[in-house]
Amino acid sequence: MIKIFAEERQLRIVEILEKNNSVTVNQLCERFNVSASTIRRDLQLLEEQNLIQRTHGGAVAKGGTKFEPSFIEKEKEHHQAKVDIGHKAAELINEGDTIILDAGTTTTELAKHLGNYQDLTVVTNGVNIALELAQSNCEVILIGGHLRKHTLAMVGPVAEDNLSKFSADKVFLGTNGIHLKAGITTPDLVEANTKKMMLERAKEVIVLADYSKFGETAFVKVAEIEEVDIIISDKSLKKELVESFKEKVDIILA
Repeated sequence: MIKIFAEERQLRIVEILEKNNSVTVNQLCERFNVSASTIRRDLQLLEEQNLIQRTHGGAVAKGGTKFEPSFIEKEKEHHQAKVDIGHKAAELINEGDTIILDAGTTTTELAKHLGNYQDLTVVTNGVNIALELAQSNCEVILIGGHLRKHTLAMVGPVAEDNLSKFSADKVFLGTNGIHLKAGITTPDLVEANTKKMMLERAKEVIVLADYSKFGETAFVKVAEIEEVDIIISDKSLKKELVESFKEKVDIILA
């Protein structure tokens, strides 16, 4: 059996629990060909991240909830906040810019405001975003890669190789969690690596996130807060959170 990295193994454990709701240490040992002590360490780490609940001899899914909502499910959550954030983010884009637009529901709302630009290049890994801009005047580059049907995002080594060939003025990034210590996080290891490449290829990093993402931590770190230039959120974000984050990054409220 091919050995896999600890992060990937832990991600797969969570996915197993999504499907089956419970699993034993012995089952995981057989599945991944590792020792019981290794699996117990994995389960302890996942429980500390509030992703699972350990039991005697195994683990169960945390509260029966999904590890990551689907695109359609996320699209309905805090919809007006995402609309407002998308509108505010569009104000930061200038004619002549080249931007990288991450896949996601909030970045999709931004894409809806780009139709009137006459000289704008958009590099995106979001299949639906490319379709949204298909009738616009923008130059649209949809990168290749492996399609994550859950998020409509092109990810993986091919996506990263494609991105490495571009340089952008700004990247607009979606996220599942923003935490002062844990940073910018997302549930999927492969998608996280694609997001990291986006950050590397842009002069300015702008994260779009409604108030519900603050204080949350997903499975994989994408970036430290200090690596982000601007976070655009909505006016429901608590004042104390705004003040604490302002010490490390510029915050704009839509």
